[in-house]
Amino acid sequence: MAAHLRIVHCFRSPVGGIFRHVRDLTEAQVAAGHSVGIVCDSTTGGDYEERLFEAMKESLALGIHRTPMQRHIGPGDIAAARRTYRIIKELRPDVLHGHGAKGGAYARLFGSLLRVSRSRVARLYSPHGGSLHYDETTATGKLFFALERFMARFTDCLLFVSDYERKTYRRKVGEPPVPNRLVYNGLRAVEFEPVATAADAADLLYIGMMRDLKGPDIFIDALARAGSELGRQLSAVMVGDGDDLPRYHAQVERLGLKNHVRFLPPMPARDAFAQAGLIVVPSRAEAMPYIVLEALAAGRPMIATAVGGIPEIFGETSPALIRPDAGQLADKLKTALDDPGAYRKLMPLGDELKARFGADVMAAEIEKAYFAALRG
Repeated sequence: MAAHLRIVHCFRSPVGGIFRHVRDLTEAQVAAGHSVGIVCDSTTGGDYEERLFEAMKESLALGIHRTPMQRHIGPGDIAAARRTYRIIKELRPDVLHGHGAKGGAYARLFGSLLRVSRSRVARLYSPHGGSLHYDETTATGKLFFALERFMARFTDCLLFVSDYERKTYRRKVGEPPVPNRLVYNGLRAVEFEPVATAADAADLLYIGMMRDLKGPDIFIDALARAGSELGRQLSAVMVGDGDDLPRYHAQVERLGLKNHVRFLPPMPARDAFAQAGLIVVPSRAEAMPYIVLEALAAGRPMIATAVGGIPEIFGETSPALIRPDAGQLADKLKTALDDPGAYRKLMPLGDELKARFGADVMAAEIEKAYFAALRG
């Protein structure tokens, strides 16, 4: 078996945590001498994502291939699947690594088809939350989890980004019938350097996708409540984009916060961190969010919800964690803003984070999984 691999990462949406994960992983894999390529959707992402692709393209020997992919299952999937399969077949991968529900389905099905006509292809799947966010008691959830059980037979290895994600898979889908590993998301060394607060910084920052799953509505409601109870209007910056963005603009207007909340388009996380003194992650569901790791590595104080793998970063009993509830968030905001120095001491230590969540650690563990799958 060759020491250097042809690796193709397949995923739908080039935004948020999945795209960040793939970028970090491809960078480390290229540095290790592997030939790497990306196949993803062409209909999502904006100017910011285009700039990221532009910065990557020269280093990816197998190229960046974008083609329309639907988010939900539908008639258009047939045409999208055919296009995606043709692209992947031409790339002749040794490893096909699918990320998220759609990318995972494509990688495993197409990897299996490739096996019919050529040498072995390792088929790996990282859920990144994905379909695992669905309620197992609903018809939609039952359908997705049945599909996950079916797809397991076409999988050589499952890679989970948090122990929470692995436990959720076991509870909703079942015990994995194939090898599986826990590999935490990792950050580059430069991201462990502190970020200073800008002179004109706001009180609070929300950064992330503008959709209810990530809790922007909770953030806005808590902002209004905490300001009322503190006797002063709190200022906030909200960075991100998404289909629900107009609804959050309307919510801010309705609560009389228009002059105190600035909405900004997606930008590099470290640039956003300087925009406020305290970062809030009010998500209703997560797998292992990069934004939490990035902010803590940059030395920024944070309030976060105890969902997904977030308690694995902070520690299960951390007083910085809350439920995804506007009342609880408002109370925690008052505590943090009343004594910022004391609150900052509740954050995890940088050296501990680096030892557990370094990109070098992540890439090495995933490479081991690739070679084990090829040997399998």
